[in-house]
Amino acid sequence: MSIRLIVGLGNPGPEYEQTRHNAGFWLVDQFANSLPGCRLQHEARFNAKLGKAKVGANELFLLEPLTFMNRSGLAVGQLARFYKISPHEILVVHDELDLSPGVVKMKKGGSSGGHNGLKDITAALATQDYWRVRIGIGHPRSLNSHQAVADFVLHRPRKEEQSLIDDAIDKALRVLPLAIDGKFDAATMQLHTA
Repeated sequence: MSIRLIVGLGNPGPEYEQTRHNAGFWLVDQFANSLPGCRLQHEARFNAKLGKAKVGANELFLLEPLTFMNRSGLAVGQLARFYKISPHEILVVHDELDLSPGVVKMKKGGSSGGHNGLKDITAALATQDYWRVRIGIGHPRSLNSHQAVADFVLHRPRKEEQSLIDDAIDKALRVLPLAIDGKFDAATMQLHTA
């Protein structure tokens, strides 16, 4: 089974563009820019930015919900129902507090780990059974910061953290074609040993 929909999570608006919580948007933006003829454009019926591309033999949708993070499931659920995309054909890209900057992991299913975007997508799809790419942003405790988590994710990473996050995004971009093609074991192994 291949991936038909890649969802990047973030918050809309220029004030959030460079914040840690928008790591999912960063990856999807870069991936869209790497695909010939793929442009993310506002799609009012899904309240999201949407792009379409052909990757190998697969038609792929790229989605960035334009609701705030905790309502991400609205666009994902609507698009999945409209195009008859099943949860196991969806890959959600998001920031991950439990991974250090520079670390990126792929997995299928599991809990939301307190991530409000994932909670809302799980509710909209009525299952946790979808793929995730988890981009490490670190936790304020592990980074010797006294910021509250909500404040931490809504601020820009420090320069050295941004560089590590960018490296993690690059690693994930290299394995996306494997995942899109349904070669999840190979994608996961390459990503987790890179």
